[in-house]
Amino acid sequence: MESWQKLLSNSVVKVEDLPFLPDTSNEYREKLKKVSKVFPIRINSYFLDQIKEENDPMWRQVVPTLDELDDFLSEEELLESDPLNEEGDMPVPELVHRYPDRVLLMVNNHCPIICRFCTRKRKIGFPGIVTRETLRQGIEYIRNHTEIRDVILSGGDPLLVPDKELDRILSELRSIPHLEIIRIGTRVPGTLPQRITEDLCSILKKYHPLYFNIHFNHPDEITPEVEKACNMLADTGIPLGSQTVLLKGVNDDAEVMRELMVKLLKIRVKPYYIYQADMTLGTDHFRTTVEKSLSIMKDLQGHISGMGVPYFVIDAPGGGGKVRLLPDMVLEHNDKEVVIKNYEGKVYRYPQPQEKTAQNGKKPSTADEAVAADNVCQLSV
Repeated sequence: MESWQKLLSNSVVKVEDLPFLPDTSNEYREKLKKVSKVFPIRINSYFLDQIKEENDPMWRQVVPTLDELDDFLSEEELLESDPLNEEGDMPVPELVHRYPDRVLLMVNNHCPIICRFCTRKRKIGFPGIVTRETLRQGIEYIRNHTEIRDVILSGGDPLLVPDKELDRILSELRSIPHLEIIRIGTRVPGTLPQRITEDLCSILKKYHPLYFNIHFNHPDEITPEVEKACNMLADTGIPLGSQTVLLKGVNDDAEVMRELMVKLLKIRVKPYYIYQADMTLGTDHFRTTVEKSLSIMKDLQGHISGMGVPYFVIDAPGGGGKVRLLPDMVLEHNDKEVVIKNYEGKVYRYPQPQEKTAQNGKKPSTADEAVAADNVCQLSV
């Protein structure tokens, strides 16, 4: 058994083993058990060591609370188990075909940690959801649909698939002529970095162009072990991007988010997306207002290099796809100028390009006439 497998096998999966509970009474534990029956628990022993106290950013991401059941008691049926309507865009089991040229293929439904805010809380940690048969159908669907040029492997976490099986899946996908890009969405490098081994990298390097979208939420996740794992992946030739979910009490602070983005760049990970938290059943206590999110994005601009500023997106409820939002930096625009505001709040005016007119007051009909109107000499060649 490899070291990462030992760390995974020693995961906390029971209420009795949870760290830093705010209430140690039997009554509270029994209530938490009701939560865990609906939404399972997993905290691998590496990530467990990163938790320092109750309610710290790591604790909040993985330790269940009674808030997760409050959504069931609400009369407002705004939160759903499948808020992005993934099931509605599944032509075959566990493959989401929402955009014209790309699909998302779930290769397992297990993770190194179970995030309490997960969009797929309905699936993660339960047996029998992703199988050899669902994988076969998914790969066959991609093979039969020549418009698909890009696949995202997701789950669960694809990097928890054993090396031999991951090699097989990647090999089958790479054999499809019209499939140009393979992406892997993972949280493993930041939550179980020991999984990134030389053997794994040797497999991955065979299947370029291959890209990683790595989930990071807080600067404390960037440890020496995580830095080593990301460097190994980057040295394998894999472009690394990050995805972050804006979470109340975890990273809903401009300075925390800035520190995370700076640290990601230092470990060769390009910030890509910050997501507004989805309207997933059992996660409402993590959601921030959109105004708060836009304020954080505004504070990032100008205080960090442009390559460290990710896109802020809302994954539209009901399956509308990702919608990018920007802070309101355009104050006014008309035919003559655009009035803009910079990161310091200072206002500037940018003149619009104006149509040139000939000496007779008419608009030049060709590029040559426009040059002549400006009395610019042209040399014959």
